[in-house]
Amino acid sequence: MKRKTVAVVDYGSGNLRSVSQAVQHVARAEDVDVRVTSSAQEVLDADRVVLPGQGHMGDCMRELAGSGLLASVLHAAANKPLFGVCVGMQMLLDRSEEGPTDGLGLFPGAVARFRLEGRLQADGSRFKVPQMGWNPVFHELGRPVHPLWAGIGEGAYFYFVHSFYARPVQSLHTVGEADYGGRFSAAIARDNIFATQFHPEKSADQGLALYRNFLSWNP
Repeated sequence: MKRKTVAVVDYGSGNLRSVSQAVQHVARAEDVDVRVTSSAQEVLDADRVVLPGQGHMGDCMRELAGSGLLASVLHAAANKPLFGVCVGMQMLLDRSEEGPTDGLGLFPGAVARFRLEGRLQADGSRFKVPQMGWNPVFHELGRPVHPLWAGIGEGAYFYFVHSFYARPVQSLHTVGEADYGGRFSAAIARDNIFATQFHPEKSADQGLALYRNFLSWNP
């Protein structure tokens, strides 16, 4: 029997080492082959795809287009489970203020910059941008909880590093929220796509649980 495969897309941007190591860690128990790849054919052939992203969204979009992987990523988004991480999540929307830059248009909406200048947190300290650190994520939003949250408690902490955040047009696309000067979308999903603003690979056991759930998710 052919082993199931996960392609971690290497288009020249993203925290590939940390992402791939985390996915490989949970994949061993599932007998799943994880490949970091810059091959469009391997992305097309994979059963599941992880799209990481790190840095400036404009650079990420240019590198994805220039890598020859754009068509295979769009094919994955239409046909198989796809997990976007950090800027890999932001790229799924229509556009971003960073640049500004056009995204992939897979989720109606935009990516906005935190505007928290002069505002104070509850402890009296100033909000800092980028947000860097652990933040609780809430996924019980008055509707069915997304399957990838299985076994992960409401308000579990995940690790964030970002200056921009997603604002999807349709509230149903938000499947996880965090608060940094106001509630924002920490995770979005529709059909076969799930994506997070935070870094599961830097989020200890709860992050590994998300990747483990992704490996068995059958949307």
